[in-house]
Amino acid sequence: MLRGKHIVLGVTGGIAAYKACYLLRELQREGAEVRVIMTEAATKFVTPLTFSALSGKNVYTDLWTTNQATDSNIGTQHIEVANWADALLIAPASANTIAKLQAGLSDNLLTIVTLATKRPVILAPTMDADMYLNPVMQQNLTKLRERGYFVIPAAEGEHASGLEGPGRLPEIDVIIRFVDGVLEKAHLDLKKKKILVTAGPTHEAIDPVRFIGNRSSGKMGFALATAAAQRGAEVTLIAGPVSLETPRHVRRIDVESAEEMARAVIDESSRVDAVIMAAAVADFTPEKPVSSKIKKTKDSSRLSLYLKHTTDILAALGKKKRRPLLVGFALETENGRAHAETKLTSKNLDLIVLNSLRDEGAGFGSDTNVVTLIHQNGNVEKLKKMAKYDVAHAILDRVKNLL
Repeated sequence: MLRGKHIVLGVTGGIAAYKACYLLRELQREGAEVRVIMTEAATKFVTPLTFSALSGKNVYTDLWTTNQATDSNIGTQHIEVANWADALLIAPASANTIAKLQAGLSDNLLTIVTLATKRPVILAPTMDADMYLNPVMQQNLTKLRERGYFVIPAAEGEHASGLEGPGRLPEIDVIIRFVDGVLEKAHLDLKKKKILVTAGPTHEAIDPVRFIGNRSSGKMGFALATAAAQRGAEVTLIAGPVSLETPRHVRRIDVESAEEMARAVIDESSRVDAVIMAAAVADFTPEKPVSSKIKKTKDSSRLSLYLKHTTDILAALGKKKRRPLLVGFALETENGRAHAETKLTSKNLDLIVLNSLRDEGAGFGSDTNVVTLIHQNGNVEKLKKMAKYDVAHAILDRVKNLL
């Protein structure tokens, strides 16, 4: 997968910077063309001349100096490099650079190129074990993952400081395989396609304080939005109340109730090629929400709550003569396939994704999922347990074929 690929190798400050020399040579042996960007701190550990000699190209070190390897000037070289890359690999990625990326800071050429590129960004966090395990660092990495950055798990072992634990740069072959796997999924086969994804739960107000909801985390829908954007699609994500970061290069619309979700989806659906309804939209909502908080009194031993049906979004879209490709989800606890097939037919869907709470690794909030894909033509595919990101790509493979 690396033959003929353009890899920008970002090197940040840390003792592991010397290992990036070996990483550069291995990327080249795999057939990749590599350009190197070094932060100022990285040049304190390895000279730019070393990387220049190994790569056969000038090394980018200064935001304010034109690099003779390109025709770009100072004002546009970050755009030229960002557009040239098939992937940006930052290895080692220091705690400082990771914090900057999480905060959206861009005070050197590497962070500017990272913000400018639409291609996959891969981080190999490398630092002392105590720094790596610091809750702030782990939170930064979590937020970057949620936005669609790829993070290579740190290796464990002895550090230069003498500490033992996680935070070492992984072996070169581990990094190469990781980059290869990312690029395998990063082909732009959905370029020029417009895809609408829904995610998360809805909250149906009982009063200004209380609501009816469900346990959906939104992770599956956000994984779909992330993967679709990485494959070149123009993605709109309509999200219920979740605490997830917006994926890179995704337009996000936040809603709360099923009615707000319905209005947003129906409005956006006329401008897209496909709608993937991964959200867990409430089937019922309180008939008469109360405008003030319901108080508990000595005489109120019970409360009657009257519910009404919410808008069936997929059914409404399925009735349109000119409609986008429709993908639904069915989360079941029993008779899953029968219920999913009924939903597929009754709502005029092209594909339905079935999963069950009874399958290990497929529960709410899980990072994995176990799904069965049921097509309109009757074809049924049961997939093994996978990370939700990989499930997202499997679904998008079918969406691409249907489109």
